[in-house]
Amino acid sequence: MTRAAMTERLVVATLAERPDLRHKIFGPEIQTAMPEFVRHDPTAALYYADAALSRYLEYGLVAVDLDEPDRPVARAFCVPFAFRDVPGRPDLPDGGWDAVIRWAHEDHIEARRPDAVSVLEIMVAPRLARQGISRTMLTAMRGNIRRLGYLELWAPLRPTAKEREPETPFAEYCARRREDGLPVDPWVRTHVRAGAEIVKVAARSVVIPGRLAEWRRWTGLPFDKSGPAVVPGALVPVHVSLEQDHAVYVEPNLWVRHPLD
Repeated sequence: MTRAAMTERLVVATLAERPDLRHKIFGPEIQTAMPEFVRHDPTAALYYADAALSRYLEYGLVAVDLDEPDRPVARAFCVPFAFRDVPGRPDLPDGGWDAVIRWAHEDHIEARRPDAVSVLEIMVAPRLARQGISRTMLTAMRGNIRRLGYLELWAPLRPTAKEREPETPFAEYCARRREDGLPVDPWVRTHVRAGAEIVKVAARSVVIPGRLAEWRRWTGLPFDKSGPAVVPGALVPVHVSLEQDHAVYVEPNLWVRHPLD
């Protein structure tokens, strides 16, 4: 099946419209699109835990094939947050992904009305990778956020090809351009082609700490010496301390802005 034929067969809905698929989208068919260790960011529970996610069903999307309407093939999540005129929030946070989730959680507690939205993820079942589905989900996400009344969409991007060069400085990698002037990284390029503007680096967007036994279980690697460790799927090395029986992954992301007006 061609990429065009595949995307034409997709039906995208919000989780509010398809609550029956809410738990299916976290099954292994889609979940395995990301390395295991990425699923252990402690901040994620503030959004993805059942009670929290119930607040964001209009901001979550699910895609199914026309012939298999009960089998999700992709998911996408955004989080609304208060940005303007909030003390302590003068700019997009260096904490990126983790920070906007914490901001949204604080906003819920303080009953603040959100005035901004950030992408959290777009994830496609690995069996359907490189079929144009991620671009379709991004287009649907932009349309959904516009429908909800917002004029812009932010995103702390995880450049997908950066994992091939974990020791290359992140800013240096993100600055690379092709001959046509577009970013070298394919996922960043997809966003730019969709109209996004690159804003800045989020230096500590995702922070995943764990004991060495946990990291060994998540990755299958020995973690038998202190110092930086290259881990498949990681954009930068993991910092390991045998002396403290601890390792931490601090992932940088790239903030972009999608105008929706």
